[in-house]
Amino acid sequence: MLLSIRSLTKTFPGTRALDAVDFDLRAGEVHALLGENGAGKSTLIKCLTGAYRRNGGTVTLDGAPIDPRSTAHAQELGIGTVYQEVNLLPNLTVAQNLLFGREPRRWGLIDGRAMRRQARAMLSEYGLSLDVDRDLGTCSVAIQQIIAIARAVALSGKVLILDEPTASLDAAEVRMVFDVVRRLRERGLGIVFVSHFLDQVFDLTDRVTVLRNGRRIVTAGTASLDRVRLIEHMLGRELEASAGHRVPARGSRPPMLDFRGLGRRGVIEPFDLAVGQGETVGLAGLLGSGRTETAELLFGLLGAHSGAARDRNGPLDLRSPRAAIAAGFGLVPEERKTDGIVADLSVRENIILGLQARRGWARPIARAEQNRLADDYVKRLDIRTAGRDKRVGELSGGNQQKVVLARWLAMNPRFLILDEPTRGIDVGAHAEIVRLIRQLTEQGMSLLVISSEIDELIAVSDRVIVLRDRRHVAELAGEEIAPRRIMQAIAATEAA
Repeated sequence: MLLSIRSLTKTFPGTRALDAVDFDLRAGEVHALLGENGAGKSTLIKCLTGAYRRNGGTVTLDGAPIDPRSTAHAQELGIGTVYQEVNLLPNLTVAQNLLFGREPRRWGLIDGRAMRRQARAMLSEYGLSLDVDRDLGTCSVAIQQIIAIARAVALSGKVLILDEPTASLDAAEVRMVFDVVRRLRERGLGIVFVSHFLDQVFDLTDRVTVLRNGRRIVTAGTASLDRVRLIEHMLGRELEASAGHRVPARGSRPPMLDFRGLGRRGVIEPFDLAVGQGETVGLAGLLGSGRTETAELLFGLLGAHSGAARDRNGPLDLRSPRAAIAAGFGLVPEERKTDGIVADLSVRENIILGLQARRGWARPIARAEQNRLADDYVKRLDIRTAGRDKRVGELSGGNQQKVVLARWLAMNPRFLILDEPTRGIDVGAHAEIVRLIRQLTEQGMSLLVISSEIDELIAVSDRVIVLRDRRHVAELAGEEIAPRRIMQAIAATEAA
């Protein structure tokens, strides 16, 4: 076994990110490492590459124990990493990037002729022939990825970790990178491949390991895996045991909002979406499928390259969040701590923040009105706080989420987008937020709910849109909204 990990453990204050994880990598193997957000993939990679020091467990490479102290030490041991964002210098030449820090010298000076010769020889091993004197920044992203791989292999040469290397590539570029990876496999390298694109996993890899909540769930040969079963492992759902409770069907409603052909090149394929008043539309799909990108496109955080939006009164301008808010839209983001709350402000200040921004800082909301609004939403949403002036950063995750919800509800939006509204909160708060979603639609608000929790989507959605590989691939309604149908759509298999 080239690389062997046993009982790898990594803890942070209040969190066990890796819980006695085992992982093996063979020479001449491409091994997929899969899992949703928070599964532990990034932590495992950082422990392997010396960015984190592990708290427990053992790692052996070529039969010898190792404990990388830094990324440079990991490279010396033979472990290299290439990330989605190419970590090279675009203002330097291809040759300079390939041999940076290892330039051939003559009489103490860099030997440019020898450096170019070595660079061309390195690239020829990957079937590439290009001008090594051109600036790296003028090359395509795929070529930059291959150059990053070539540099990592030259520095390390035993284990190569590819962390989402194809996320920014088109189909032809993916094939180019895969050809390089297969060459390296034939040379006997062990390759760890992290990706959210299941088609690529099944096309390229020999084995798959799934992590969930910091634990290894399964390791199996890729060819032996059933796609639906693989998704069950990733999401933590047994189809037969799933216990979602469907809300009663409320019948179809004429669309209040209509999005046609909205899309952004390289981010999300054009899609159509109609949303009725008082309707909850769920978005299902694996991490990286385009769920959050859909939300950001609708809210103006991402500019659309195609399509249009309209309501019953005519076209809508969604070119910016300010324009979306003016149209009556709201967005509760997935990352509440970085994109939602302002931790050093009070509960009261966080709740009135949106209203105050909308009316302008020259017209401050009176303190008495701030207090009234804060007290009202603390009571309505059952925000557990010692008082309206307590720092939001001191509240639990569930109560922080309720504060972000309160901020938008105070603005009375007609269309509210909720991105993973119950992630990282306790069971009680989870149930309260699900109950609140139902109440809001009963009051006439329209919602778009993004969730990795299949049961949650089943419980609140009138329709479910399924995404895969940055495309809206299926729409389910009525009795079709069931765990097996959703997972089969994600996995691109036919109904049993």
